[in-house]
Amino acid sequence: MPGSKSGTNRALVLAALADGPSTVMGALESRDCDLMVDALRALGVIIATPRPGELRITPPQRFRGAPGGIDCGLAGTVMRFVPPLACLADSPTRFFGDPQATARPMSGLLDGLRQLGAGIDADSLPFVISPAPMAGDSEVVVDSSASSQFVSGLLLIGARLPSGLRLRHVGDSLPSRPHIAMTVEMLRARGVRIDEPDATSWRVHHGRVLPLDFRVEPDLTNASVFLAAGAATGGCVTIPGWPGSTLQPGALFLDVAERMGCTTTRNGETMTVTGPGRLRGIDVDLHDASELTPVVAALAALAEGTTRITGIAHIRGHETDRLSALTTELRKLGVAVTEHHDGLEITGGLPRRGDVELSSYADHRMVHFAAIIALGRPGTGVDDLACVSKTMPDFPRRWNHLVTA
Repeated sequence: MPGSKSGTNRALVLAALADGPSTVMGALESRDCDLMVDALRALGVIIATPRPGELRITPPQRFRGAPGGIDCGLAGTVMRFVPPLACLADSPTRFFGDPQATARPMSGLLDGLRQLGAGIDADSLPFVISPAPMAGDSEVVVDSSASSQFVSGLLLIGARLPSGLRLRHVGDSLPSRPHIAMTVEMLRARGVRIDEPDATSWRVHHGRVLPLDFRVEPDLTNASVFLAAGAATGGCVTIPGWPGSTLQPGALFLDVAERMGCTTTRNGETMTVTGPGRLRGIDVDLHDASELTPVVAALAALAEGTTRITGIAHIRGHETDRLSALTTELRKLGVAVTEHHDGLEITGGLPRRGDVELSSYADHRMVHFAAIIALGRPGTGVDDLACVSKTMPDFPRRWNHLVTA
């Protein structure tokens, strides 16, 4: 499997913040990561490619502004991790993105940056950040219920603030906590001292961000799509390079698969999922691993009984409103589905006949949903295959190799 997008883009930002050069190995090659590389270069970071999948990052003495603009595309990590860096720059930076990016939540992060002294002229993309002397050691309070990336983005620059950063989340429950844990672990690995007084507070101490050569783990959320092919067909899929321990929320797919009737087997660094004769519906809270929702929804459509997916209200602010999109596409397929404010109730029973074209909504995860559905309903198509370039440009080749082997 290709490298983790979450790991790659965090490693790139941390290398840009370090006080010496670093190498990132096993970096994901995708649109989201290309956008991150371009964004960091616009701020003055030197990034070379000694060999495929390897990036050598040399941070600048000080970030420079990018008045010509930084393109965020639809990449949450770019639009939420790079603006904090721009607050450390010597002049203003303009941020913009794809048309759909204007609807992605940003206000929590931007409010936090304003509390640190930055000037920002809007609450969503596009916007301009005007740096000012950054405050530190005062408590920054943000509502991160729409995205854990608001917390991660602020934590990433905490050590570079004059007196560090005290950060507190308020509001509804905090989604995708494993991603925050990943940010904290990667900061600590680079010598940054972080205290966690309670579940919604962090104290980042001022200090150096040490350079660190880093190898990116395989992307386990992308891996789940391929493992789901075994679950959907009663077949068997094995993925090499599975990490011995990980904070990636994509690993939670294994528990979901087992509960739906699959068998999971680890043998050294390989992970195998073997599907049952028939999947069964389950109740599952995906609050911490919401990126898995389209894959689990597709399996639910193929399963016996009813599957209830809860805890995912925040995915309405992902690349598209995924709850609404999944409801629309499942109904297009003839599957009984009820949309709730924070989840879906899906009764399995996918009609096996009739050509149908599903919509992707420019969302790579909706293509993954369609690919799994097509295993149980031949004649299924999707209107925009190219949007998978966001995290896995060669997904069509990999999928064809798997299902036609």
